[in-house]
Amino acid sequence: MTGLLTVVGLGPGAPAHRTRAAEDAVRDAQVVLGYRVYLAACADLTGPHQSVVPSEIGAERQRAEDAVGAAAGGARVALVSSGDAGVYGMASLALATAAAVAPARRPSVRVVPGITAAVAAGALLGAPLARDFACLTLSDLLAPWEAVETRLRAVAAADLVLALYNPRSRGRSWQLSRAREVLAEYRPGDTPVGLVTDAGRDGERVELATLATLDPARAGMRTVVVVGSTSTSRLGAWLVTARSLGAQP
Repeated sequence: MTGLLTVVGLGPGAPAHRTRAAEDAVRDAQVVLGYRVYLAACADLTGPHQSVVPSEIGAERQRAEDAVGAAAGGARVALVSSGDAGVYGMASLALATAAAVAPARRPSVRVVPGITAAVAAGALLGAPLARDFACLTLSDLLAPWEAVETRLRAVAAADLVLALYNPRSRGRSWQLSRAREVLAEYRPGDTPVGLVTDAGRDGERVELATLATLDPARAGMRTVVVVGSTSTSRLGAWLVTARSLGAQP
């Protein structure tokens, strides 16, 4: 008899931003797996009656295989991600891994949504995502930079508000600078930009800039960079995108 694998989005980090469904799924699990930082974020939900299995960045495939294997063996399993597990999280890999299991052994899988980083950052900035927007990761670890830049140009030309994930890290120091150059080909220098680091966590930082004044050094892996469209204005400390296309707030 197979068990249940629940892929859980924990939200941006603070317990206040977790959903009840996410908390119930972690508490009810017999086995909880995840990147060690994400497990620390939900340590208040786990106890000695559970098997808690930490892993490191880069071990996502093994993590998914272990989670599916435990659930196929009959356990109730929670596989945790930060934000929403279906947005740059573990859901796609977990579902693909489960789909490869023979039907007789395949466990039930469900995905519990969470607040993703773009939404958390948008709330802190005001309402920059009020109309059409796109999310794009600047990480080229799983895609060639040429593909990333092609998508960046398409979004820039479409005049969509853009939330940039993974903008900069110690090993990827140039991508955000290049993204700013590409965006500047399509948008004026006074386009509003917001940088939100550690949204909903200790050390939360919100900064406002423009496309011309954006300093890539202010961003890191835990930063979301929100670039406005022609319908986005700065209203005091807020970035607000009009609900009507082409209008101002």
